[in-house]
Amino acid sequence: MSEPETSGTHPGQPRPVRLRDALLRARIEAADRTGVVVDLRDAEVARLEILNDALDPLFAQVPDQIDLFDRGISQGDTPRLWIDVVAHIVMGRDKRMYRFVQDTRFGRIVLAESHDTAVIVEAVTDYVARRMIERERAMVVPPVPQPATTEPPRRSRVWPFVFGFILGAAALFGVAVLAALRSW
Repeated sequence: MSEPETSGTHPGQPRPVRLRDALLRARIEAADRTGVVVDLRDAEVARLEILNDALDPLFAQVPDQIDLFDRGISQGDTPRLWIDVVAHIVMGRDKRMYRFVQDTRFGRIVLAESHDTAVIVEAVTDYVARRMIERERAMVVPPVPQPATTEPPRRSRVWPFVFGFILGAAALFGVAVLAALRSW
């Protein structure tokens, strides 16, 4: 930085720095830093777009009825190339390394990491194949064995009725006999 300016009336005394000038310098410095960050983010997005183009032949082979994969680049604080809901590719700390990660219920796991797009394309190909096999297994529901139902032998409903009728008649006869004996 330069030395503080001096006023013409008192040589040797520093001139007070105006707040407006300090704010202007701070804004210029922040814009320079922001420009660098934006350039880095643009470089990340450009590398992810290159990888996305390299994945086009793979996803062209996926049948249309399989809707597991929703590929696209998100432009957040950290640009990501999404393969599906749980797997994405993000650039490493050096902004040249691709990192293929999957979110699981136990945390994030790194499936592949490389500077070479061919290695990442191969890892994504393996991942897509595994996901398609998982989908096939989930779609095939084995038939549930039905237990053999044998109906119990039918019993006649006449005999319980006859037994109940005779028992009821005997009870009434017994009540009538007791009533006759008491009234005597």
